[in-house]
Amino acid sequence: METAAERRGSRRFTMALPMTLRKAGSKNDERPAETRDVSFRGLYFMTEDGVEVGSQIEFVLTLPKQITLATDVHIRCTGLVVRVEPLEGRSGVAAQIERYEFLPQS
Repeated sequence: METAAERRGSRRFTMALPMTLRKAGSKNDERPAETRDVSFRGLYFMTEDGVEVGSQIEFVLTLPKQITLATDVHIRCTGLVVRVEPLEGRSGVAAQIERYEFLPQS
C-alpha cells in the first residue's frame, strides 16, 4: 500500500516551544499557544482559542536558552492559517510563515 506523497518543501522539527498569538493587526488579542513542530516555512501549534482558515496571524516564538546555548531568542512572525483541527478541547493549527524577524534582546 502506498503512502501519501510528502508535500512539505522543508524539514519540520518536533519542538514544543512557547509562543504568543494574535490576529494580524490586533493589539489586545494576545493569547498563549505552543508549537508541536516547526520549519522555516511553517509550523503546527496548539491553542485554546480557535482561529479560522485563511486568517492572517502574528506570533512570537521563543527559542529557549537550552536550544540557543546562550539566552532566550524571540522571533516575531506573520503567517497565514492553512488548516485548523479540533484536538481534545483545543485547536491544532497549521500556518505558513510569510515573514519573520529576530527581536532585539531586552
